[in-house]
Amino acid sequence: QLEESGGGLVQPGGSLRLSCTTSRFTLEDYAIGWFRQAPGKEREVVSCMSKDDGSTYYADSVKGRFTISRDNAKNTVYLQMNSLKPEDTAVYYCNRVTIPYDWGQGTQVTVSS
Repeated sequence: QLEESGGGLVQPGGSLRLSCTTSRFTLEDYAIGWFRQAPGKEREVVSCMSKDDGSTYYADSVKGRFTISRDNAKNTVYLQMNSLKPEDTAVYYCNRVTIPYDWGQGTQVTVSS
């Protein structure tokens, strides 16, 4: 399955970097997305990166604050999150954008003072 890490408790305005890796397949062969699910809400897409030209997508709510990137040598996709807000609090997941793989456990991000 996919393995997410890097979450934690951070104050508003703080930063975190999430990591996504797996031993099951090569991430660079797929478009990979970061998703999040807040309590009582549906899972939503946060950011995606294509497999071909590295083009990216960001939800309006995170545009300008979050950055998705890949390290193919480490088979890892990152999500750098800056200027965090309380409304970013959620469990964050990564997955293939098309033909989703088994969802991992996610990593909890809590933004609170």
